[in-house]
Amino acid sequence: MSLKRTTVYLEDEDLQDLKATASRKGVSEAELIREGVRLAIARNRVWEEPAGLPVFDSGDPTFAERSDEILRHTGFGDWSRAS
Repeated sequence: MSLKRTTVYLEDEDLQDLKATASRKGVSEAELIREGVRLAIARNRVWEEPAGLPVFDSGDPTFAERSDEILRHTGFGDWSRAS
């Protein structure tokens, strides 16, 4: 992994929390910052293409509304607690 230097400005309280967390976890402050950057990127990612999951069309416009009822009759899972 090729690391590049950058500057990050933090509020005093955030910096103190970062230092305490890094110390408690036994990792560097930089590692926590890299983890935070990766999480922020993942949370804000915009997918340009669909996920490629298959699409199911039951042909029944009420299927989604009745899905719990339909699944209850499959015999899978514990539906005794379902409404």
